[in-house]
Order: sequence, then C-alpha cells, then structure tokens
Amino acid sequence: ARGEPRVVALGGGALINPDARRLAEETGQILCLSASLENLISRLDPASGDRPLLAGNLAERLSHLLAERADHYRSFEHQLVVDGLEISELVWKAQQQLGAFRVSGMGPAYDVRIQRGGLGQLGSYFSTLGLKDPVAVVTDNNVAGRCLENVMTSLKSAGYHPYAYSIEPGEEHKTIETVLSVWDFFIKAGIERRSTVVALGGGVVGDLTGFAAAAFLRGVAWVNLPTTLLAMVDSSLGGKTGVDLPQAKNLVGSFYPPRLVLADPEVLGTLPARELRGGLAEVIKHGIIDDPELFNRCAEGWTFITGNIDWVVRRGMAVKLKVISTDPYEKGLRQALNLGHTIGHGIEIASNFQLTHGESVAIGMAAEAHLAEVLNLAEPGLVQCVVDALKQVGLPTTIPMGLDLARVVEAMQFDKKRAAGKVQFALP
Repeated sequence: ARGEPRVVALGGGALINPDARRLAEETGQILCLSASLENLISRLDPASGDRPLLAGNLAERLSHLLAERADHYRSFEHQLVVDGLEISELVWKAQQQLGAFRVSGMGPAYDVRIQRGGLGQLGSYFSTLGLKDPVAVVTDNNVAGRCLENVMTSLKSAGYHPYAYSIEPGEEHKTIETVLSVWDFFIKAGIERRSTVVALGGGVVGDLTGFAAAAFLRGVAWVNLPTTLLAMVDSSLGGKTGVDLPQAKNLVGSFYPPRLVLADPEVLGTLPARELRGGLAEVIKHGIIDDPELFNRCAEGWTFITGNIDWVVRRGMAVKLKVISTDPYEKGLRQALNLGHTIGHGIEIASNFQLTHGESVAIGMAAEAHLAEVLNLAEPGLVQCVVDALKQVGLPTTIPMGLDLARVVEAMQFDKKRAAGKVQFALP
C-alpha cells in the first residue's frame, strides 16, 4: 500500500478488518464495485471449490453473504454498479468516481487529478513524474497569499528548489507584456529545457503561464494547479494556452498540454462567492453538453452545490475530458465546448471585463439557447430550462442595460472561432 502508485484488486471481504480498511484509506482511494445477485451467480462456478464461503446452495449462500455485508459495502464513498456496462464504460466511470484521469490525443499522455489537500502533496507528484529542477512557480497577487506557501513548502520538502513570481490578477493583464515579464523571471530563475514551470491560479494564470512555457526555449515542461472552479472544470483542461489582444480574447496561443493538472477542491473554500458562481456557468454548460444529471443537480441550487463541491468538480471536469479526448485539436466535437462563448466573449470585452468570464458565458448561453429555439434546432422550453438553472445559482441571464451592443458584435467578428469569414456558434 505504501509503495509506488498502483491499482490493488481486493476480495469483497478484505476491508471488513478495520486495520486493513484504515491502511487502505490512509494510502489511497477505495472504489466499491457491485453487481446484481443474478449477475454474480452467472459468473461463479460452484464446482470450482475455491470459494468456501459459497459452498452449498449458491444462490442462498450468496444472498445471505450480500445481506450480511450490505452496510459495509454501502459505507464506501465511491460506488460503481457494473451491470450491463462494457469494460471501457466502467473504466471511464471509475476515473470519474475517483477523480483520476489519464488524458491522451495531444502528444504524450498526461495525468489529471482531483485531490483534496493535493497542493500539499505536489512534491510527491513531482518526484513520481520525474520532473526536474529548477522550478518556476507563476501565480497572481490574490492567489499568492492563500496557496503559494503550501506549494513552495511541498516542493522544498521533496528536494526541489522553487522560485516564485506573482503577476497582477485579472483578464486585463493576460497580455503579451505580462508574458515578457514572465520570460524575464524564467531567465533570472535559471530555467533550462529540462526545468519545470508551475501555473498556480485561475484561468488567466494557467493560460498565460502555459503559453510562456510553450514558447520559452521552444517548450519547457509545465504543471497546472487551478485554484478556481472555472479553471478546474474548464480552462486547465485540454492544453489550450494563450493571451489576449485588444481586439479579442485568446487570439495568440498554442496547443501545449501540461505534464499534470492537479485540482485541489480544498482551495475553493477561500474563493469569493462571485468567483464560485462564475465557475458554475461552465459546470452547467458541461451538463447541457453531456451530463443531464450534473445539469439537474446544479439546477437544484446553491445548497446542493456547496455541499457536494468535490462531486461537482469531478463531474464537470469529466465532461470536458471526454470531449477533448475525442477531439483534441478542436476539429469537430470539441467545438461544442464553445457553447455560450461566442456571444459571451463579446459581452465580456464590451463590459471592459467588469462582467466576469463566467457571468458573460451565462448570458451567452441564455442568448444562444434562444437562437437555437428561433432556428428550430431545439424544442420550445429550452431557453426557460437553461435560464432557470442559471438563476438558481445566482448567474445573470440577460445583457445589462447600457452595454454597447455594437461593441459586442464587433468583438464577435474577431472571435477565434470564426471560419471562412463567418462567426460560428455552438448551439444546444
């Protein structure tokens, strides 16, 4: 249990022993697999003689054993019912349950982990992945006071020599000028081709630092530590890095996946409510795209979400990871992830970033759902369904009075999703 990371397959009674269970819970995560009585009977050969607990009447003994252990099995947080599912489906659901994904399709495969308290174990992850010194940590002035010390301590404890640099927070600083200052920091920190760069922060820090790592020395390994809900479920995933130009967002960038994405839901407890709501816009978007249960549970409102934030993060990340694994370079299906963003980016720019990215995307989703209804791509009632869910978590759904609509349209004309001179929309 205390060796290198591995999967251990245990018999159904192995963790009834409290010492064994304690050891398993201290050193890893437990996933409890279950199947129907009929399924289990069909898989067992009573004549084999290697299951003494099931000797005699198989159905009777197995039924009794399951009843006897029912409370024990139910006590595990992560449950997976295997009936009627293919192995590939079960593997995906297991990753989703555990918050442990392996992402491929864009160069070397990389790990995505959702782990409460994970920032304090960053050094261990570095050692396991064989990442090299010196380490350059880029954060922003808001995040530095909350998370930086934990990250630096963990890296130093694992024998690394990290250097830290803090940029100004906010989308308005996601510029090539900021990238120049980050490259200057890399030079002063002695970053080499085999060194490692760390992005500690929200979407701005992740996008900008990833782009800086992609271009410096023609590519330095980097790790993304998203600290906002929006970054965890969206911008940290998929290897898209970049900066803004005055005309539009993300016009300059590259596809450059990190070696590791480590999301620690613990840090969300320090997030202002407005930032948390902004992230929920992307979570609800992912529910619309490919997870009806996620959408419906979020539509229940704030109480459910705050009480089940780890589940929300896992399910929100899973949708995007499934899409980008199918279409890593945005040639087809991945464009669905742009739902709400064509109009949303225009609103965000026209508001001079007074509206957050999440708030702008929420308004964009409501507007684009309306487009889908008007064009008869969606049944009547879709708009109300989307608007109700967004309102339940306190997100705006209409363009604010006084916003310059001409500037919204102008920004949309420069949107990076434009093709053949035409603006493109991802409509539900």
